Amino acid sequence: MARRTSRRSSSSGPLTQTGQPDLPAGPVETSSGTVELVLDRDDHRSITVMLNGVPSSFIDLDDPTNVGFEYMEIMSAVLDDTTEGPLDVVHLGAAGCAMARSVDARRPGSRQIGIDIDARLLELARSWFDLPRSPRLRLRAGDAREQLATLATSSVDVVVRDVFAGDSTPDHLLTVEFVVDVLRVLRPGGLYLVNCADKPPLSTARAEVATIRAALDIVATDGVPRTEDDLALITEPAVLKARRYGNIVLAATASGGARDGDGLASAGLARALRSLAVPAHILCGADEMSRFAGTAVPLVDPAESA
Repeated sequence: MARRTSRRSSSSGPLTQTGQPDLPAGPVETSSGTVELVLDRDDHRSITVMLNGVPSSFIDLDDPTNVGFEYMEIMSAVLDDTTEGPLDVVHLGAAGCAMARSVDARRPGSRQIGIDIDARLLELARSWFDLPRSPRLRLRAGDAREQLATLATSSVDVVVRDVFAGDSTPDHLLTVEFVVDVLRVLRPGGLYLVNCADKPPLSTARAEVATIRAALDIVATDGVPRTEDDLALITEPAVLKARRYGNIVLAATASGGARDGDGLASAGLARALRSLAVPAHILCGADEMSRFAGTAVPLVDPAESA
């Protein structure tokens, strides 16, 4: 479950219609379950989107840059430090499109695609939250991996994976083969951001690090080798020390981009992460990633039966 940071109040309550004439006051059926909007008691323009009872997105109707959840604040900090100008972004697991709203506001001129398995949820998000229109934000219903496969090689700057079925990411979005396809879609130097929810002893995160490292090795070539800082892990210290359940952001950069500054290893990014409402710590570099992954084995697609 994602934890929220708040720029106003931490209290919340059932949705009322006060000041929100177009929003429902209870659960609404979607293609894969139910969605319910819970608004802040002190600011009825701030809404937590609950999917099947689990917090999925935070929407500030007045400030799209307020993404609410700690892991999204981390992703925003990485984007701010490592990218410039308008971006082409693909969101796998769009839900309420909180991150897409933020990118659109922070980076005018960006073009984005939001992909979600729940077609009805996308329709509702479009009607409830005044989302950017096409071509600024196109919404596609379908399986994240299948939709990713339809995208052209070297066509986007950022891929965000934030897909959950219950409290875990579907297995077919965790494998080396999937990450290789993400790297195919990214332009040289492009950024892959992952929301990994895990609990002690962080077995899932360790396997994901091993998997992404293996995929980066596969796509590296003699002419464009991997760099030391092409993979980073970011989370708050208590989660990193395996003391409790939490969200971990993994960030990877595709090889071949221009090298301006230190990338994911930059001192500026580390400072920005420490300055968040809930300070976060970054691990970056081949040695640190190797130590964190430990003996974890890369995840691969199941072998096809003969």
